[in-house]
Amino acid sequence: MNFSQAVSTCLRKYVDVSGRAGRPEFWWFFLFQVIVMVVAGFVSDTLNALAALALLLPGIAVGARRLHDIGKTAWFLLLGLVPVLGFLILLYWFVQPSGPANAYGGAEAAPDAPTVMPGPGQQ
Repeated sequence: MNFSQAVSTCLRKYVDVSGRAGRPEFWWFFLFQVIVMVVAGFVSDTLNALAALALLLPGIAVGARRLHDIGKTAWFLLLGLVPVLGFLILLYWFVQPSGPANAYGGAEAAPDAPTVMPGPGQQ
């Protein structure tokens, strides 16, 4: 999944927390959010606040789908409310490779995500 596919998928699934999102989808959308917030912050504080508000729900939705991809419930997103430790735990989970088929869908739900990390010499 490339940058434009990830952004369009996340915006199309604006509040859809069902299913799975692989690492590429999550991290490309995260990069999109950072770019939008930086550009909006340079323009004005009001535009920055509007952009943050507009990207809040798709960010939560893709985070929930990313947790589903590793077999965790979306309720774990509430760990982000714990100051430092919650952020570190979520970050650790977000960088994990996709898991096998689980209650949230099969591997086809996140087709671009590898189920294992490629070893040396494997590409």
